[in-house]
Amino acid sequence: MKKYLLLSAFFLQGLLTIAQTKKITATQDCAMPAFNNKFVYADKVQQLMDSYTSQGMPGIAVAFHNPAVGYWAGASGYASIENKIAMQPCHLQYSQSVSKTYTAVMLLQMQEHGLINLDSTASGYFPDWVNKKIPYTNEVTVRMLLNHSSGFPDYADDPVYVVDLLQNPLKKFTTANFVDYIIDKKRRFTPGTDYSYCNMNTELAALIVDKISGDHVKYMNDHIFKTLGLKHTFYRTPGYLDQPEVVNSYWDRYSNGVLENVTQMQRTNVGNMIGDDGLIATPLDYVNFMKGLFEEKLINKKSLDEMMAPVKGKDGKLHGGLGLFKLSMGGMDGYFHAGAGVGAGCLLLYVPVKQTYIFLSTNMGTIIEGPLSKKANQFKDELLGLLLQ
Repeated sequence: MKKYLLLSAFFLQGLLTIAQTKKITATQDCAMPAFNNKFVYADKVQQLMDSYTSQGMPGIAVAFHNPAVGYWAGASGYASIENKIAMQPCHLQYSQSVSKTYTAVMLLQMQEHGLINLDSTASGYFPDWVNKKIPYTNEVTVRMLLNHSSGFPDYADDPVYVVDLLQNPLKKFTTANFVDYIIDKKRRFTPGTDYSYCNMNTELAALIVDKISGDHVKYMNDHIFKTLGLKHTFYRTPGYLDQPEVVNSYWDRYSNGVLENVTQMQRTNVGNMIGDDGLIATPLDYVNFMKGLFEEKLINKKSLDEMMAPVKGKDGKLHGGLGLFKLSMGGMDGYFHAGAGVGAGCLLLYVPVKQTYIFLSTNMGTIIEGPLSKKANQFKDELLGLLLQ
């Protein structure tokens, strides 16, 4: 689930239903991964995580890799507050919008194999029903979907969708439902002339992978998970969100530091998404995905350069590439994607000059700014400062 612009206006009304839903708990019976337990900053990272969970964040998980250290992972707080189950590095964390990076990789792989040209119009790959509902798909290229220059309106910004979601938090949505929320909306700009982050783009991009491969879920499993040996990464397989290793999800809905269990809403919403969300994994599996990507085990250098190439908006600023964003910190550049949901938040980052990969996550809603979500951002900044010094 994404940053709905109008979410806060309806949130208190909509989540009244959540209190009546069954609480789902995670388990501590998961196999701990192998990593370097002599990492020089291990104690400092653990102290930092413990500091923030003691300030109200329910749980935090971190994974890290660079050539000097190898792998390290740690956690703090709870995967399930109700059952006092400690968060562990083996628990499954939500990707939220980090899934978009995986979707972009699939289409770049297909381009390398001559199955698609990213500069072809998307209408040639969409199902007929999409082209009938959205009249200007023949002006949008596949690349524009991936770098958010399509001009499509976003279902996540539609107030009708927001009300529908929050009044019916366990409702099953399909891609066709999401398209219905935008069909009467004006496009944001002429395709290819500006930038605007849009969840609808990668929802539709997944349909293109379906059209070419027959099943984008199987394609992702065969060409990403199996290629990299990601045995603790799951996407849209039967019952995958009900695995006992999946963390519980919490939300500070009144911004008063009191967390409520929103696990069912989180799982239902994540399970509704394709392409733009829907993936879960252990922290080290996220790191290994990013590592495999930048080591060119998934796509070649030319494709990787395309992923990192930013699009310029009318504001003159450089924005995201194909499933990746660029940030600068302390004179260093990094490539990343972040994710936010009603019951989770995360960041997956690679910093080339340090050859360092970092994943961090919390099982707490980060979608609307509040005291605890601000603490999550503060934790992120402090962690990156520590690991990248």
